[in-house]
Amino acid sequence: MAMNYKKAGVDIEKANLLVDVFKRMVQKSHRQGVLGSIGGFGAFFDMSANKCKNPVLVSSCDGVGTKLKIAIATGLHHTVGIDLVAMSVNDVLCSGAEPLFFLDYVACAKIDSAILKDVVSGVVAGCKEACCALVGGETAEMPGMYKPGDYDLAGFCVGVVEKTKILGPAHVKLGDAVIGLKSNGLHSNGFSLVRKIFSPEELKARAEDFLKPTRIYVKPVLNLIQKFNSGSFGIKAIAHITGGAFYDKVPRIVPKNATMIIYKNAWARQGIFLEIQERAKMDDKELFKTFNMGIGMVLVVKDSIKMDVVRTLAKSGVKSIVIGEMVSGAGGVALR
Repeated sequence: MAMNYKKAGVDIEKANLLVDVFKRMVQKSHRQGVLGSIGGFGAFFDMSANKCKNPVLVSSCDGVGTKLKIAIATGLHHTVGIDLVAMSVNDVLCSGAEPLFFLDYVACAKIDSAILKDVVSGVVAGCKEACCALVGGETAEMPGMYKPGDYDLAGFCVGVVEKTKILGPAHVKLGDAVIGLKSNGLHSNGFSLVRKIFSPEELKARAEDFLKPTRIYVKPVLNLIQKFNSGSFGIKAIAHITGGAFYDKVPRIVPKNATMIIYKNAWARQGIFLEIQERAKMDDKELFKTFNMGIGMVLVVKDSIKMDVVRTLAKSGVKSIVIGEMVSGAGGVALR
């Protein structure tokens, strides 16, 4: 029997038809600077409209992790694309950068148009929320590499920041305040553990809770930077709380001559984290090393503006709270 690529499991014609659908979807996310449409060999973005005198490009790449297993098991695929965007745009934001454009990579055993449309609709929604243009991507059909029905996602974001306004530990001083921005639940980390302590039936029954998309902090935080960093650095450093959480991500914004004190009882823990702790019999250190514990992003700010920052975030619809302070030390984070 004659063999061809389609019989081997790869349907190029079906993939091309899907690209035509994606073209119409991604246009909803386009912003000033995007040139052309998807479908070529590369995506184009015109930086001439950018107002930076000394622009620095900031890039990030991430995925959604095993949270996808819950989406696949429940057939709910419309939020994981938002997660995908959030994981990268929030990372780019940590340097004070404005996300400009985004590309996605979808790999699967066999193209299921309905599933991929749901996934990409989430990517488009996330990009719109982040004011970040979806300019292209790749859909890879790889039979034998993935189990039937499985797929994986990766995302790539590029942003821009004025060189003299890059945020980071160099601006952090003793006495600065630490503000935590509330999360939307688990976001996209710790799901390998979650899937161990909750049964498949429980995961399906509570799918909407487990699949709440990662919160995108771009608009409210850029608003803060514009308001408080026009002269000096009021907003000094930002950490996105993802894998490794408070013991890995937060120390990256702490200078060597200081220690960040975080007061664990400064905020009420969301029920899902209390339930996980009880089921897994985890101590606090392991919890705060694995999960965001209800805080999706940490800001270090000048102490004199901390309450102004909290009030400004509230006006943007983001709940936040002062959770710590910078004290003399040898680096790192101490949770008390």
